[in-house]
Amino acid sequence: MTDDATATSLSSADFPHWKRNVALFLSGQTISLFGSMVVQYAVMWWVTFETQSGLAIALYAVAAFLPQGIVSIFGGVLADRMNRKVLVMAADGTIAAVTLALAFFMLNGFSDLWIILLAVAVRSVGAGVQTPAVQAMIPQIAPPDQLMRVNGFFQTVQSAMALLAPAAAGAVYGLFGIVPVFFIDVVTAVVGIGFLVFVSVPTLATLAEKTTSYRDDLVEGARYIWNHRIVRWLLVVFAVVFLLTVAPSFITPLMVARTFGTEVWMVTVLEIAFSVGMILGGVLVSTVLAKRSRIGLILTATFGFAVCTVALGLSPNLWVFYAFMFLFGLGVPLFSAPFMTLVQETVDPDKHGRVFSYVGIVMALATPIGMTVFGPLADVISVQLLLVLGGVATVVVIVVAILVPSGRAAIAAANATQREERDEGGQPDEGGQRDEPEPSAPSRL
Repeated sequence: MTDDATATSLSSADFPHWKRNVALFLSGQTISLFGSMVVQYAVMWWVTFETQSGLAIALYAVAAFLPQGIVSIFGGVLADRMNRKVLVMAADGTIAAVTLALAFFMLNGFSDLWIILLAVAVRSVGAGVQTPAVQAMIPQIAPPDQLMRVNGFFQTVQSAMALLAPAAAGAVYGLFGIVPVFFIDVVTAVVGIGFLVFVSVPTLATLAEKTTSYRDDLVEGARYIWNHRIVRWLLVVFAVVFLLTVAPSFITPLMVARTFGTEVWMVTVLEIAFSVGMILGGVLVSTVLAKRSRIGLILTATFGFAVCTVALGLSPNLWVFYAFMFLFGLGVPLFSAPFMTLVQETVDPDKHGRVFSYVGIVMALATPIGMTVFGPLADVISVQLLLVLGGVATVVVIVVAILVPSGRAAIAAANATQREERDEGGQPDEGGQRDEPEPSAPSRL
C-alpha cells in the first residue's frame, strides 16, 4: 500500500495532539502573515500615492510576484526533499531580515522606487520557498477527514488578519509614515517562528528513501501534474482567475485615487470591506459548506469573481464600490479552501511540495503577466473599462473550460473522489490517485 493509500485510511485518532499542532502552526503563520500583509498594503499604497502611475503599480506587481513564481519551481522540490518546518522558519527569517534592512535604508533617506521594488522582489523570493512548504505541511499535521475544516478555518483567521492588516497599515502609515510598518513585520515574523518551534511535524518516510536527483524530482513533479487531470484542470482555472480578475484588482486603489480621492482612509476601507467578506466566507466554508462539492464551490466563486469585477467597473459611487469588494472577498475562501483541499486529497503526500510549488508559480506569474497588460493600459484607458473587460473575459474562458472534454472529465473525477471519501469506500490506485472515469474523448486544455 502506498503512502497515499495509508493517508486516506487514517483518522483523527492516528494524529495525536493534532489539535495542538494545528493551533500552534496556524497561529504562528497567521501572525507572520499579518505583518507581511501590513507591509504589502503600505508599500502598494506608497507606490500608488507617490506615483499615481499604472506602470509603477505594474512594476510593483511584477516585483512582488514574479520572483516567487520563478523560485517556487525549486521551492516545491525543496519542500519534498527537506524538513518543511526548517524551510518555513528559514524563509520567514530571511524575509524579516530584508524588511529590517529596507527600514534602515529609508531611515537614512534612501527611498528611490527601485530600492523599494528590489526589497519587495527579495521578499518574494522568500515567499517562493515558504509558501509550498506551508501548504504541504498541513496534511502532515491534520487528519485527512479534517482537511476541509482546517483549510476553511485557516482561511477564516487569515481573513481576520486581512481585516486588521489594512486598518493597522492605514493607521501606522497615515500617522507615522511607511518605515514603522516595516518594524511590525519583523516582530510578527519572530513571533511566528517562535510558535513554529513547538509544532511537531512528522518526517515523510519517503525522504529517507530518496535516491533521485533534484532535477529528476523537478521533472517528475511536472510530469505528475500533466498526467493528473484534476490538478491540471484546476491549475487552468486558477490561472484564469488570477490573470483576469485578481490582476485587475491591483489597480482598484488607482481607480479610487483617480475617481474618488487620495485620502488614506479610502483605500483602507476598501481593503477592510474585502477582508470582512473573506471572514464571512471563511466561516461559511469551515461550517455549513464544509461538506459541499469542492468543484461546485470553486466554480460558483469563479463566476462570482467575474460578476463582481464587472460590477466594480460599473460602480456609480465609492460605497457601491465597497459593497462589491465585500462580495469579492466573500468568494475568496469559497475558491481557495476547496481548491487547496482538493489538491491535498488527490495528490500523493510526497509530491505535495512540488504540486503546491506549481500552484504558486501559476499564482505568481499570472498576476504580473496580467499587470504588465492592465497596468500600462490603465494609463491609456479607464480602470473602469479594464475591470469590465476582465470580468467578461473570465466568464467566457471558464465556460469554455467547463465544456471541453477534459474539463468535464476533471469535474466528474473530482466529484467521484469526494463521494468515495464520504462513503469511505474509495481506495487509491498504485499511482496515488483514485479510480477516475475516463473521458469519452480525451483532450488537453
